[in-house]
Amino acid sequence: MRKFRVAVDVGGTFTDVCVFDTENASTAVAKVASTPDDPMRAVMNGVRTAGVDLAEVALFSHGTTVATNALITRNFPSAAMVTTRGFRDVLEIRNGTKDDLWDAYQDVGKPYIRRRDRYEVTERVNYTGDVVTPLDENEARRVARVLRRKEVRAVAVAFVNSYANAGHERRMAEILAEELPGVQVSTSSAVLPEIFEYDRFSTTVANTVLGPLVSGYVNRLEKELAGGGYDGDLLLLHSGGGSMTPRMVEQYPVRLAASGIAAGAIAVQDLAERCGYANAIGLDMGGTSTDISLVHGGEIRVTKEWHVEYGFPICFPSIEVLTIGAGGGSLAWLDEAGSLRNGPASAGADPGPACYGFGGKDPTNTDASLVLDRLGTELVGGAMSLDRSAAEEAITAAVAEPLGLGLDEAASDILQVANANMGDAVRLISIRRGYDPRDFALVVFGGAGGLHGAALAKELAIPVVVVPSHPGITSAQGCLLVDIRHDLSVMFQSEAATTDLDRLEAEFGALEADAVERLRYEGVAASDMRLERSISMRYAGQWRSLTVPVGSGVGALDAAVERFHEEHEREYSFRRDDTPVELYQLLLCATGTTPKPRFPRSEVTEQQPPEPRMYRSTYFEENGSRVRTPVYDRAELRAGTRILGPAVIEQLDSTTVVPPGTPATIDEWLNIRIHVAEGRK
Repeated sequence: MRKFRVAVDVGGTFTDVCVFDTENASTAVAKVASTPDDPMRAVMNGVRTAGVDLAEVALFSHGTTVATNALITRNFPSAAMVTTRGFRDVLEIRNGTKDDLWDAYQDVGKPYIRRRDRYEVTERVNYTGDVVTPLDENEARRVARVLRRKEVRAVAVAFVNSYANAGHERRMAEILAEELPGVQVSTSSAVLPEIFEYDRFSTTVANTVLGPLVSGYVNRLEKELAGGGYDGDLLLLHSGGGSMTPRMVEQYPVRLAASGIAAGAIAVQDLAERCGYANAIGLDMGGTSTDISLVHGGEIRVTKEWHVEYGFPICFPSIEVLTIGAGGGSLAWLDEAGSLRNGPASAGADPGPACYGFGGKDPTNTDASLVLDRLGTELVGGAMSLDRSAAEEAITAAVAEPLGLGLDEAASDILQVANANMGDAVRLISIRRGYDPRDFALVVFGGAGGLHGAALAKELAIPVVVVPSHPGITSAQGCLLVDIRHDLSVMFQSEAATTDLDRLEAEFGALEADAVERLRYEGVAASDMRLERSISMRYAGQWRSLTVPVGSGVGALDAAVERFHEEHEREYSFRRDDTPVELYQLLLCATGTTPKPRFPRSEVTEQQPPEPRMYRSTYFEENGSRVRTPVYDRAELRAGTRILGPAVIEQLDSTTVVPPGTPATIDEWLNIRIHVAEGRK
């Protein structure tokens, strides 16, 4: 019997492994250093460290940063683009926006494919899909032969208005396949059949440049796992919160561009549901960055347009995750005015914080937590020792002496600046979207989340903090909870009141047929398929649209229009019931359900805290001084245990801090719940 389900999440500093045993519902974890030069080495190291026999693995799920890192570093294989004559410079023209509206000197980065590698061919289709100018096939072949001489490995085909008629793009792809055998070709009509050529071109180009790189990594990993005895599908988490098999990754590699960060949001949704919270804010604080997500009414917020680098949108549905440069390795520094700053630069895995002893000299959040004795001198179960004196020297030289502060005060200020940065980010994803943080639980995880959770909740007036049982590998755990998922769309512009319902049903039917075919291709049984419809709508005259779910049958469209009015009022604080509503786009979410672990639930009985492992004199800004603080081993805390802060709770993959006067309890899922609201009374 294959009894294990394994999930691996690759982070910037550590690679986390979660192993779920289906026989006894137990979870084992492992944490190894990431290997940025070849992430696969860390994946296999993690599997070996966890002691997993791949021949006993029933499911292997993986969140990868390969695509994200490639877009950040622009380490691409040679690629080219073929477009309609006159549209070669769409990637430079963009949409006229800037990341910082007031910075006249800030330039957007150069396109992923250089202008010299973008070629034009004669063809034209109008907005209704009618052919105005046929594709010049002789010209198309000349371009293909030029690309063959240049030995490109991938080609993007992006013709204007191909969303309305994909015939010319498909023919161009056929010519390229004939002239350049083995070269990967992406067409915009297959990748993103939507209006707005810049968004479509940008998404297709990102898909193209990632193709050879991502496919190569996935294929190598698949072979490595098979060599170890695993004979199932390798499931790769994609940005939309689902997973893909390697077969679909070859067609849509850009969907992996936010692979790793989506897993944490999935885990937050599951944990919040089990804990009885309909609303939850997830805060995944690792070594390099913090990822913030939001669950409202049990649903994760999804965005249709996002980017790894500003100016190059990727327009696949993606779980909305706000990432900021605030991690355990984020550097503390003084700006030109002498003000204390924190991040976004990070010490990363190499050299890491000063206390790691790998050559880092600049102070980080980890160094500050160590100096304040919130963090012990050993990490990862004793596998890593921390140098307290190195941390003290770094903070003294870079912060304490220049600002005339004591060591404890300087270290505390470093963490408070980091918390302020994260608080601002939480406000952006909540208050800016019309949500009140006071109505949410804060779920903190990642290696550093538990160190900052309670302080952050106090700043935002969030009543309760939830720390999962294995916070350092929660994102990896999220990989075990995802289904195979595809998001399909088609343009459909019509006024809601006069929409031809038969045509609407036919368009949805075509999307569903395509979705079923994709799921069958990935080996999903018909009984495991789930299809969910939605429609993007807008008020007449608007440019932006909102997406709302829609059912089928009589009255479904009217109900969707009412839902649109409600969502518009929540998002933008007004509604216009007397204004015509336009349908803009039809969308379909196709899901193939996969087996999921059933986490054990413990009986809650009133428990006294166990004997602390030790006591440390820990600094808390609430007191402005050090306080004698018990340090508990989390493995000894049973369901029903109640602890009154101050307390430090240590475990293999994380450390949790409970401030003075704040109660914390262990719930039936062995989560730590820090009741911040009670601590304020």
